[in-house]
Amino acid sequence: MTDTNQKQLGKTLWSIANDLRGAMDADDFRDYMLSFLFLRYLSDNYETAAKKELGKDYPELPADALPKPGAATPLQVWYEGNQADIPAFEKQMRRKVHYVIQPTHLWNSIAGLARTQNGELLNTLQAGFKYIQDESFESTFDGLFSEIDLASPKLGKAYTDRNAKLCTIIQKIAEGLNEFSTDIDALGDAYEYLIVQFAAGSGKKAGEFYTPQQISDILSIIVTLDSQEPKTGPKKRLESVLDFACGSGSLLLNVRKRLGPQGIGKIYGQEKNITTYNLARMNMLLHGVKSSEFEIYHGDTLTNEWDILRELNPAKKPAFDAIVANPPFSLRWEPTEAMGDDVRFKSHGMAPKSAADFAFLLHGFHYLKDEGVMAIILPHGVLFRGGAEEKIRTKLLKDGHIDTVIGLPANLFYSTGIPVCILVLKKCKKPDDVLFINAAEHFVKGKRQNQLTEENIAKIIETYQFRKEEERYSKRISMERIEEEGYNLNISRYISTATEEAEIVIEETHAALVDIEEKIQTATAKHNAFLRELGLAPLPLGETEKG
Repeated sequence: MTDTNQKQLGKTLWSIANDLRGAMDADDFRDYMLSFLFLRYLSDNYETAAKKELGKDYPELPADALPKPGAATPLQVWYEGNQADIPAFEKQMRRKVHYVIQPTHLWNSIAGLARTQNGELLNTLQAGFKYIQDESFESTFDGLFSEIDLASPKLGKAYTDRNAKLCTIIQKIAEGLNEFSTDIDALGDAYEYLIVQFAAGSGKKAGEFYTPQQISDILSIIVTLDSQEPKTGPKKRLESVLDFACGSGSLLLNVRKRLGPQGIGKIYGQEKNITTYNLARMNMLLHGVKSSEFEIYHGDTLTNEWDILRELNPAKKPAFDAIVANPPFSLRWEPTEAMGDDVRFKSHGMAPKSAADFAFLLHGFHYLKDEGVMAIILPHGVLFRGGAEEKIRTKLLKDGHIDTVIGLPANLFYSTGIPVCILVLKKCKKPDDVLFINAAEHFVKGKRQNQLTEENIAKIIETYQFRKEEERYSKRISMERIEEEGYNLNISRYISTATEEAEIVIEETHAALVDIEEKIQTATAKHNAFLRELGLAPLPLGETEKG
């Protein structure tokens, strides 16, 4: 499918979502819409694998059989005629594609029920979701549809109302998808497009699940730069990448896309919101990431609930080649007394209750490999706030871990209008200075959010990569100077953004004013001539009246 068709597919599905959600909250409808799209993906993938597995035994139905309401799918036909062989077949499917879908739960079967407004669609869909998450997948995928409430009154008061609503939604989605190629890869792009559109309409909630593409691009390029040679391609493979506040997983997928499947080992994500956690797992699969190539954990990052990160033996402690993150800004949190001895915070100190920004940063930094790179988005307050945050910042600077500070424009996010910064951290940083990049004035103003152009992003990356200095844009600051400033990293302390006032030449200014006055008088005289023709009183011209 071409890029144009992929975009059109996304727009078609978004138009359907807008038309059908009615008064339902965008976040609620998002979960239904994306789950149905995911079911279509699972079904297409499963049927393709089943056809390959069964070979010549796979039933060949007439070309016009599937679109008709209630028509049997090939797998339904095979199941009915091969009851004794079903267990062996499903065992093979679990081994090859890691899941099983019953024929009645496949997308084509569900869409057939929707077209006929069948009263059993809701029950069938509910049973299908339950089977897939409870019996079909390996334990990694337990509860994948747990937050999809098909009995919600938001779909309708009575069962018949909810069933009718779901029939309409699924029928429209099926019709929209049928206009395009069934290319499985296109569904991943459509899924991503819908996430972006729902984020745009979600306001503050958007920050829970989506990092704008342009910012995601900057972070993913930064952490992959050291593994790339401009002309010769990949230099080294990133074995592991972590996003400890991964939302819908788009940032991790961006890193993987830049390196290619062969350039990256495994991607790890952690997400506290269970609905968003499920979206992330679906997003991985929809983009062709195998279950063995990613691991997403549902749990609280700050309390460190993930068992693989709680290994006390230093020799077995997990460490990551690259870490990217866009954690909640200035989140209030409740550190426990026991956290005083937490290995993540012990050497640097505890972030204040009023803002967990440095708690997130220290969590990620603790698990970064010595030669790794971490890029994290934070509010500007981390650059200059005092108290506990000043102590943490000072320790990081003295130890030579803060590599680059990048100031971004305001209003780039759907969830907040505040300007943010990117901190790049390394455990083994070579230059004894900090690079400051002031990109706050380099953007294009948009209707809702400001936008970074490709040129804006390229300028940031080139400046970072080659540590270039440019008047009013970037500067390398020595540690001695930073110490003099009390370890304050406020960008304006190091890069002047003030504009010089133009010198006023009195003679030139007087001549310009005289010229303006003459133009006013000429225009007024012309205007008065029109008024006289209409029999109206002219405007006064004063002493310079010309007729």
